[in-house]
Amino acid sequence: MSTIHDRQNKVIADFSAHTQWEDRYKKIIEIGKALPEMPENLKTEQNIVKGCQSQVWLHAALNDQGQVMLQGDSDALIVKGLVALLLAVYSGSTPEEILATPPEFLKALGFEGNLSPSRANGLHAMLKQIKNYALAFDYLLKSRK
Repeated sequence: MSTIHDRQNKVIADFSAHTQWEDRYKKIIEIGKALPEMPENLKTEQNIVKGCQSQVWLHAALNDQGQVMLQGDSDALIVKGLVALLLAVYSGSTPEEILATPPEFLKALGFEGNLSPSRANGLHAMLKQIKNYALAFDYLLKSRK
């Protein structure tokens, strides 16, 4: 089973061939188009990520192995790609691993300096939401013991 660190390294490797930002944006859009459809019944007010300019939905569930399974979507192409990247890195991890692993890939890929301020804020809002889900599930798992 791969770790968040392994998946971050894979994302960095996948983007390393694209040195120009225009190419990276195309790659992000391509990744977003490949994101599995989020069921309409999960696109609720409760799953909307606050702080995003475009509409973004994130849903999390805990599977029987104690892993956080994430689903997401957005009505904007680049943002949908960013959602897909976050899901690729964090979905299928334990709450503890999500909380313990900083998003190094965002800095390594230069997202923090090259995304528009509104997209960067939205990206951080999505990341915060994933961490909040992990925190809630971590508490739930620890309270069961």
